[in-house]
Amino acid sequence: MAVTVTEQGYPATTIADVVRHARVSKRTFYEHFADKQECFLATYVAASDTVLAAVTAATAGAGSWQHRLRAATHAYLSTLQAQPALTRTLLTEILSVGPDGLRVRREVLDRFAGTLRTLVQAGRADAPEVPELSADRALALVGGINELVLRTVEEGRAGALTELTEPVIEIVRALLAAGS
Repeated sequence: MAVTVTEQGYPATTIADVVRHARVSKRTFYEHFADKQECFLATYVAASDTVLAAVTAATAGAGSWQHRLRAATHAYLSTLQAQPALTRTLLTEILSVGPDGLRVRREVLDRFAGTLRTLVQAGRADAPEVPELSADRALALVGGINELVLRTVEEGRAGALTELTEPVIEIVRALLAAGS
């Protein structure tokens, strides 16, 4: 699904295209997915899980709040940068799936916001001056970061996403400072 949608977009993708790239039968496809949309949404969630796992792994080690923030930001951006075509595809094509795509996108963004809240809460252990991060502020941060990534990808610079590390860190710090 990822290869096919990257090549021709979600609307033009057919199940025949997907099974050809996956080298499986249509019967096998339908054993796993009800339709093209279900397969694409599963691809979107799986790719998001990969990014979240990278962020979680990057912040698992010891270190200061600032170190963990930088590690999480870099892990997020470098994981997206490692697969620029897939990143572009997933960020843009999810919007063409309709209400179910928007629902899944919201669920994924909520998970990223929860991960950010967990990171901030853990940071408060060694830096109690860091204010708590509400669910609404975390979602606003994630949405803003997502838009920066999307703009960079749309400009054809998906291979340079790690250049957003400092701006993203500045945004997180500014929003946290405004909340205190």
